[in-house]
Amino acid sequence: MEREQKIKDRFQFAGLELTDHQAAQFVQYADLLTEWNSVMNLTGITDFDEIVEKHFLDSAAIAFLKNVSRETWNRNLIDVGTGAGFPGIPLKILFPNLKVTLLDSLNKRINFLNEVIRVLDLKQIKAIHGRAEDFAKLPVQREQYELCVSRAVANLSTLTEYCLPFIRKGGWFVAYKSGEVEEELQTAAKAVKILGGTIDRTEKFLLPGSDIGRSLIFIKKVETTPKKYPRKAGVPSKQPL
Repeated sequence: MEREQKIKDRFQFAGLELTDHQAAQFVQYADLLTEWNSVMNLTGITDFDEIVEKHFLDSAAIAFLKNVSRETWNRNLIDVGTGAGFPGIPLKILFPNLKVTLLDSLNKRINFLNEVIRVLDLKQIKAIHGRAEDFAKLPVQREQYELCVSRAVANLSTLTEYCLPFIRKGGWFVAYKSGEVEEELQTAAKAVKILGGTIDRTEKFLLPGSDIGRSLIFIKKVETTPKKYPRKAGVPSKQPL
């Protein structure tokens, strides 16, 4: 119970009240992450307090923002390049009505994600093995989501090419970034426009109770993405728009 209370206290400090059930799910998630990390590389962060701060609170950062509509948390979300489930699974724990798709290119990670989904008894969430460049071409996936999030390590031009094709017109792509992003925003402006988006705003803040700087970049989908995007696997990262 001590760890559950610690998680509740950290989220409360940030402005979010967790139920006992949600706190217990986060503890289960941390335990699974540590257990599986001993046999496969999921994260370099294994200390419980650091997992809470740098994975759970960081993933939940969008939920701390006052100007994000509560309606957001009843929508259809895809987490592109989810890795060990961040930010998709913490957002699902916080907002059970959210419909979540976790996309990752490494099947070993999908096995881990499916185990987390099973143990935490999460509903309306699925983990899918695939590359964004291929998956976004499928009619059943293309422009089907109202919200896309990604904490993946890639420049914003590349991430936008991966993510915007999944989002329907009027939806949002939120990129999780560290620290200063001005130069990256300038470089990505052309790609965002080509892909049917517009950079709406950047929210900068410190993770609650820490000195870790974060930036959330909000890109709105205003036009249909041209059919030729995303380009074939590997090209967006090697030749950003």
